[in-house]
Parts: sequence; C-alpha cells; structure tokens
Amino acid sequence: MSPQAQAAGQFVVVEIEPNALSILTSRPAISFRGSFGDNRPSPDQVIGVGDSISVTIWEAASGGLFSSPVIERMGPGSRTAVIPEQVVARDGSVTVPYAGRIRVQGLRPAQVEARITESLRGRAIEPQVLVTITRNASNTVTVTGEVVNGAVVPVNVRGQRLLDVIAIAGGARAPVHETFINLIRGGRSVAVPMPVVLERPAENIYVRAGDVITLVRAPLTFTAIGATGQNAVVPFGQIKLSLEEAIGRAGGLTDFRADPEGIFVLRFEPVDLVRRLVAPRPLDLPGPFVPVAYRLNLRDPASMFAARAFVMQDKDIVYVANAPMTEVQKVFSLINTLTTPVIQGAAVGAALR
Repeated sequence: MSPQAQAAGQFVVVEIEPNALSILTSRPAISFRGSFGDNRPSPDQVIGVGDSISVTIWEAASGGLFSSPVIERMGPGSRTAVIPEQVVARDGSVTVPYAGRIRVQGLRPAQVEARITESLRGRAIEPQVLVTITRNASNTVTVTGEVVNGAVVPVNVRGQRLLDVIAIAGGARAPVHETFINLIRGGRSVAVPMPVVLERPAENIYVRAGDVITLVRAPLTFTAIGATGQNAVVPFGQIKLSLEEAIGRAGGLTDFRADPEGIFVLRFEPVDLVRRLVAPRPLDLPGPFVPVAYRLNLRDPASMFAARAFVMQDKDIVYVANAPMTEVQKVFSLINTLTTPVIQGAAVGAALR
C-alpha cells in the first residue's frame, strides 16, 4: 500500500500506515561509527609539542662519548648514559649531546631512536638508543560539559573508547536519557544520545588525540495541543518515545471533544525523505526541509499498532482535532448564551404585565 499523501497549502499530509513506517524506520540515524569509523589507535604514539621524552644511549664498550669517569674505562662491557627528561619545544625538537637538535614532532619513538643513532654513528661506539615518552601532553582528548569533572585525558597506547574517557572525567552529571555526547574531530561535529552509545557497543568508538567530547543536557520534548488531556510542552522522560506513549503522556484524548480520525504529528522532514513518502506523486515544495503532517486514524484498529511503531522526534507537535459535532455544539452554546438573556427578559416583562 503506497502512502496516501497530498500537498495542502505549503505542507504535506502523510497517512501513518505500514509503507510510510517502513520508510521512516529505514532512514539512517546519526552515528559515531558511521561518521568517524572505529579503528584502534596505533600501538606507538606520535610525539608532539609539549610532550616530555627520555633518551637512553648505550655504547658497546668503554672509552666512548658517553662513558663514565676515567676509572671505568679500564673495565670491559657497554656503557650507558641517560639524557635528562626534555620537553619537546615549539619547533618540535629536542637536544641530544653530540647529535645536536633532533626533530621529533610527528614521529614515533622508534623513528626518533633511528635518527639519534644515525647522528651518533662514527662518534659513539656502536650506539644503541631508547626513547620513551614520559609525559603525554599532546596525545590527549578534552572532556567537558555536563560531566562531574572536566578533564584533559591522555590517550594511552592500549586505546580508550568514548565511555572510558567520560568515566575518567567523573561520568555524566545529568540524567542519561537527557544527555547527548557531542564529538568534535577534524573540524566535524556529531552528536548522539548517550543511551544509544550505552545500548549499541559499536557506537562506543575509540577516541583520537585532539578529540573534544562535550556532554550536553538536552531534554527531549514534544508539544501537545488540541483535544488532549493537557495542552503543554511534554518531556519524553526517556530516549525513545512512540506516538502511542506520547498520546498517553499528554493525558489521552478528551471524551466527546476529540476526533479519533484527526490525530496529527507535525514536523519538518528532509525533502528527499518526503519525496519517498509521496512517491510516485511529484513534490513541488521548496527544500531542503518540508513541513509534514503525519495523520493517524484511531477508528482503524490497525492504527493502534501503527501508533506504537511511529517514533516521536524532539520538538514534534501532536495535534488532536475537534470532532465535527463539537463545532456544532459550540454554535448551539453560543446561540444559547445570546438568547437566554432575551428569553429571561421577556419572561420578566410578561410577569410584570
């Protein structure tokens, strides 16, 4: 069954029925994994400006550049020298005795070891070099927003996932169902509800150096208007809310006033999605977003299941129309209000006569 849809003024009316529900549930959701992938970090960290590194140099025998005092030159075996811990300067370099300034920024420790070894070749006796990152200042992620303690968290070689670094920052301060995780990476920003990350392990992706993770408290709400038990802005109270549950949270339909055939959900939808909903009828409305009124007919028993399958979105409007007889009753009430004083006045006049 194709969706029954029609353009009405500057919006589109779409019946909530199986084919429309299939199209709505098939559209891709915003995803960390789909946006950024989920590749484990390299086992070797890259050295950056502000990191502290330690350099240890071995020589194959005494009497070399890095030998201990003269008395030790008489003894056999290798000699070791530890260069004091250094912070990588703004130019991305550190100083190694007899090797000069060595650029280390953007390199892994093994690559720096090879550079230092090559610089000492012919000067030291068969040098061997070990480079260790002692303080990780550049390979960090920033965690801020609705967390207990905002923090700059170092990324270790084992790799850490989103929830790992959020836990290090003390966890979420707001209720989970009202919290979104916003990840900024490489100039791109993506926000996903925190319960989605908790429920789908694939969304708990590995963090990368330079990531900014912000927890945002954004309660999901919808507006209920018309012939409902209450006309108000109603919180979801959970991360996923069906139309059936939304009607219940709004106090249900008002007896003798609501039109069961006139339940509407109003929202803006991407024009490409709306074209699928109204196909094969062409859509001439301007994009990129189109006002859509989804209509539910509660006189049809199957619509109860459709209401349970229809997922509400943040800032939706649920409108319940008045029944036709309600308008007639309003007219009668108005007539009664206008004529009652006249009738009463006539009765009083007749009594006085």
